[in-house]
Amino acid sequence: MTQLKVLVVDDEPDFIQLFVKRFSKRNLDVHGVHSGAEALTWLGANDADVVVLDVKMPGMDGIETLREIKKRHPLVEVIMLTGHGSVESGLTGMSLGAYDYVLKPFKIDDMLERILRARDRKRLIENHSERTQ
Repeated sequence: MTQLKVLVVDDEPDFIQLFVKRFSKRNLDVHGVHSGAEALTWLGANDADVVVLDVKMPGMDGIETLREIKKRHPLVEVIMLTGHGSVESGLTGMSLGAYDYVLKPFKIDDMLERILRARDRKRLIENHSERTQ
């Protein structure tokens, strides 16, 4: 079985560094980028199972980035990261195709469980689409 590939997108370098460190220790293949535009470029050149995407970022925000990810890479599952003041943005993200949303700060084990469930959903959809082709 291939290693689970995760892309984390957040404009805070310290958050990305900590996320990559914590989830790499849990045997995930994790990469981090600092903007929506960087995420789209990275996804254009690399495969990912799950994207963990911050809603509030300068420039291209998380909702706009989600729209583009789903348009260009419809099978990639996206988990939106929101602050307490932006729960509505998380719900908006789900209506646009995000798998889930998580409030910051989060528990590592809770986030890991959500990432694993998102990966499982992606694999189910991939297997179903392969059988129907």
